[in-house]
Amino acid sequence: MAQKIVIDDTFVEAFPGIFSRAIVTADDMETLMAAANDSTATPSVVIGRTEGGVERYLTEKETPDGRVGAILQFWGELNLSKGFDRCLEKFEKELSFKIRQDILVKPFTAVFDALPSAEGKLDMMERVGHCGDGYEWVEERFGREVIVVPLMVPDFVIERYIGYARGIMGGNFWVMCESKQALKEAGKRALAAIRTVSGVVTSFDVCSAGSKPETNFPEIGPTTNHVYCPSLKSRLGKESLVPDGVNFIAELVLDSVSIDAMKQALKVGIESVLSVEGVKRVSAGNYGGKLGQYKILFSELGLNGQ
Repeated sequence: MAQKIVIDDTFVEAFPGIFSRAIVTADDMETLMAAANDSTATPSVVIGRTEGGVERYLTEKETPDGRVGAILQFWGELNLSKGFDRCLEKFEKELSFKIRQDILVKPFTAVFDALPSAEGKLDMMERVGHCGDGYEWVEERFGREVIVVPLMVPDFVIERYIGYARGIMGGNFWVMCESKQALKEAGKRALAAIRTVSGVVTSFDVCSAGSKPETNFPEIGPTTNHVYCPSLKSRLGKESLVPDGVNFIAELVLDSVSIDAMKQALKVGIESVLSVEGVKRVSAGNYGGKLGQYKILFSELGLNGQ
């Protein structure tokens, strides 16, 4: 008999962000994966930095320069109480760190814009191009205006203008599991399903640390969502919200270029774990409207099994 997995009647709380979408290319997959993974490795918007994710890898036929590539997304905070221009300025600065320190330093890499419907464009000359110390130059390659940055291993190429737009961050769902094996299998299936949806990245991949808005240690940012920690269940007693039979809870966090893409990714991600033996329950992190302006109901996703 098929197992019965509970899908909570709940909602996903998400919030707005600023993002850029770029293609990174390299001579070989080893270098490409190092550049892609290094530049998107730290999910840090929650502590005021910039995060990213790999949307998908590309073949030589799909990139501007005919080499292997990857579509990356980079995300920054959009807190309108601070003003859009201020948030954009901070995002531009943080984005340049990712490019300069994690991509430019890898031999024979290049970066191209991948956001044709951008709200605006960021000029890469000031914060990236000038890594050439004034010896950089601009030319046309592959039908695009690019900056060539002279390096000891010649040379780094980046498209002059990289687009930015507003999107949706922090969409998520929780997979509550009986065993470690179930959690690993569910996480693997969920990531594979989500990556079939264009315009979505998982900044944490399978995340073991769900957080909450309030904290006893504000200087370090979000802290553990203690009521959902299985190891605290006996200590917390009735305060614990960990369901019976659940020993592991993983969170998958999504950033998306649109609300429609977010909903589709949530749907396929959740449905992918429903046949995994040992998955007991699927839920989501929401915080009573304290975190974000977007409220996505599970009931509106059209989930199979709900």
